Amino acid sequence: MLILNVVLLIAVAILFYLHFSSGKTNTNNKENPQLKEATLRDTTKGGRIAYLDIDSIESNLEIVKIVRKELDKKKDSINEILAGIEKSIRNKANEYQSKLATMNEAQQEMARNDINQRQGDFDVTKQQYNQFYMDAYNLKDQQIRSEIEDFLKLYNKDRKFTFILAYDPRIIYYKDTMYNITGDVIKGVNEMFWKKKK
Repeated sequence: MLILNVVLLIAVAILFYLHFSSGKTNTNNKENPQLKEATLRDTTKGGRIAYLDIDSIESNLEIVKIVRKELDKKKDSINEILAGIEKSIRNKANEYQSKLATMNEAQQEMARNDINQRQGDFDVTKQQYNQFYMDAYNLKDQQIRSEIEDFLKLYNKDRKFTFILAYDPRIIYYKDTMYNITGDVIKGVNEMFWKKKK
């Protein structure tokens, strides 16, 4: 989800740039006719934009599948630890509840304070584990993004795309499938990933 948000933000920025920069010429071009001609030629033909289908990328990249399994395992482990702590707090609360009739006022106050302290400690622990998970998620997300970017740098040496965007129907209303490079990216990133794993 995070990678999608970042990609969408970049796509909007690029479209904004393309919209407002098209048709403009640099004022310094008056002194250099060749530069002016090149700028006009580039503006007229426009930049080539390729796109990736982000859903297909997330479904078919081996690194995404492996990372998803790692993160799911980490999340399950965290949930198991937190469930164990919650259970121990409930057990202690039930123990105090069963002894409530025999407790004096001071003992009841101590029991309430103990449960409150345990619950407060649990909340802090839960927050720490959630932060730990989010840090791991962000690190893995960056790892996936780096794998894709490394491949695209090699891929684009020959193809000379000006931009390579992630397709999202909420932002891009029309796409020409001629510029869909999703299959190439999936194949290339997977090959690079398995070479590194050997």
